[in-house]
Amino acid sequence: MPQRDLTDQRVAVVGATGALGSRVARGLAAGGARLLLVGRDEQRLQQVAQDLGAGATVVGDLGDATTGDRVAETAREQLGGLDGLVNAAGIAAFGPLVDTPDAVVEEVFTTNVVGPAFLLRRLLPLLQETEGFVVNLSAILAERPMAGMGAYSASKAALTALDRSLAGELRRAKVRVLDVRPPHTETGLVDRAIHGEAPRLPDGLSPDDVADRVVRAITEDASDLGSDDFLEG
Repeated sequence: MPQRDLTDQRVAVVGATGALGSRVARGLAAGGARLLLVGRDEQRLQQVAQDLGAGATVVGDLGDATTGDRVAETAREQLGGLDGLVNAAGIAAFGPLVDTPDAVVEEVFTTNVVGPAFLLRRLLPLLQETEGFVVNLSAILAERPMAGMGAYSASKAALTALDRSLAGELRRAKVRVLDVRPPHTETGLVDRAIHGEAPRLPDGLSPDDVADRVVRAITEDASDLGSDDFLEG
């Protein structure tokens, strides 16, 4: 029995133009949520917003701390507040750490860890007002780091650690923190890595199936969605 009714829930989806972010946004919209979509590509963002009937958008990069300020301002001005945040943004890099340039390591951590922390610092006051929820899309790598994915694995493990710390910090405020760690999913991220080539990977899950499972976990007010949860359906 769902514990969270999505009807009129005001939810910011970051990475809304990506394979998972766009599908999660679609699932939330189907449940009646009012969306604030955030992404780096303005043209693609406007197309997703048009497809979903979402009127609120913010163009920005997670690595820019002011993006969070603009998301918070837009949420207040156009939605009257915020009930949820879904962060589906992320980048990948591959190869042995010794062969990974400093700038690549820095960019991976900026997008996958530092940026989400910047964003959360600015949006948590809004979510505390509404006893809302936070969803961060980490990865199976947080549970099972892989050779040839050192920086990427470490960034996802750091994001999961941040989520677990936040869950304790926000318990009294009744803000639910959901850490999502799906197995390899066919999002195309492997082909868009900023460095190196991915090691041999098994066939990935369907982005539609993963997004549906994430939306269901939100409605169930879940606090953890590990890799095994996706295999169980």
